[in-house]
Amino acid sequence: MKNTIYQLLIIMLSFQLQAQQGQKILIPAGSFNMGCSIADKDCASDEGKAGGISVFVPAFFIDKNEVTVAQYNKCIKAGKCKAPTSAKITEYCNIAVAGRNKHPMNCVDWLDANNYCLWVGARLPFEAEWEKAARAGSTQRYPWGHDINCNFAILDDGETRGSAGDELDGCGEDRTWAIASRTENAFGLFDMHGNAGEWTANWYAPNAISLLYANGDIKGPESSPKRVVRGGSWDESKLNLRSSFRNVKSPVSGRYAYGSIGFRCAADAPRQ
Repeated sequence: MKNTIYQLLIIMLSFQLQAQQGQKILIPAGSFNMGCSIADKDCASDEGKAGGISVFVPAFFIDKNEVTVAQYNKCIKAGKCKAPTSAKITEYCNIAVAGRNKHPMNCVDWLDANNYCLWVGARLPFEAEWEKAARAGSTQRYPWGHDINCNFAILDDGETRGSAGDELDGCGEDRTWAIASRTENAFGLFDMHGNAGEWTANWYAPNAISLLYANGDIKGPESSPKRVVRGGSWDESKLNLRSSFRNVKSPVSGRYAYGSIGFRCAADAPRQ
């Protein structure tokens, strides 16, 4: 028992130190309006009513950046994480491309992402935590307003061209970019919108916001065929980068690895 308490104390102190160093951000406890943003006419039914639904989220830590290839490789070398299956790797998998150590680790299934977070003494963020962190106090579609383009995030904005010619994904580069290549949000978090979509801890339920999260159960349903992915990615359009957009994916990829999905980790903050 004493050893368990000691280990938990070490993990908590480690997170506090990382927060002090700016690697993790403390998001304060409080309620926010989750789901369909004010004046957003593009919301799906699973995003809830216009203007959102009040959800209370306890204080938590969340990574300042998406987990990188370099960070994930350390977990592989420690024997705690596995590399994407070679048969599933595509040209979009950063771990297989030289010079992308600072790019988000993509092409990982849900369990791979979860195992990494456990290895660093953390967990994947709950969906409500993720949206609160992404909104950073905003009530509009995006934390900077009602529209988005490649000046703000890495996506397919329908207009920005780069070295990929007519391919507009990834702001014309047809790939992810290195982390923190765009300005952080008001909480100091980078790439919450775009670059890599992000696994959350939650199983998907279409009415989870109103029936579960709003009633204090932010862990959500106990099971479902699919997990929730948030934030949109380098190969998605503006609509999928809205703060309220709920993407859903099987926790295990099919024939090819998920080149558009990465993750970041979170952890409980000390209760005051």
